[in-house]
Amino acid sequence: MASTSSRGVILIHSAPRALCPHLEWAVGRSLGRAVNFEWVDQPVLTGARRAEFYWEGPVGTGAALATAIRGWEHLRFEVTEDPTPRSDGGRWMHTPGLGIHYAQTDAAGNVVIGEDRLRYAMEVSAGDAHELRRELEVALGAAWDEELEPFRHASDDAAVVWLHKVG
Repeated sequence: MASTSSRGVILIHSAPRALCPHLEWAVGRSLGRAVNFEWVDQPVLTGARRAEFYWEGPVGTGAALATAIRGWEHLRFEVTEDPTPRSDGGRWMHTPGLGIHYAQTDAAGNVVIGEDRLRYAMEVSAGDAHELRRELEVALGAAWDEELEPFRHASDDAAVVWLHKVG
């Protein structure tokens, strides 16, 4: 019989210092045990902290974790859940300005866009290539990826490379 447990990672890209213990508590409550993150400074945003936490739990834990930590102001995060033989994987991304975005993922971590979402994008774009591109970027979570990218690569060992900055 296939396993009903999954695993994944929580990537807190930026959180105010005062929020850090609350995030640990919320994650621990979702997992049913106390957790401690290894917090480090986030060089992209002065005063913010970042952490990575690998988790294991029942299928659906990724959604529970994302729900538990979303909604706090000034928080940027990603939660991933690996696929299992009986369930799809998922990725939840959150930024203060955009809110939360969910995408199904395959075994390699690629975003999977379902046929209903593709049909919707084709229907609302009505042959307009620019509108189709916009709809597909929304489905892929492109705006979330763009905002989170500098935070993903910023650490003590990696220099931040800004590809562009909006003035």
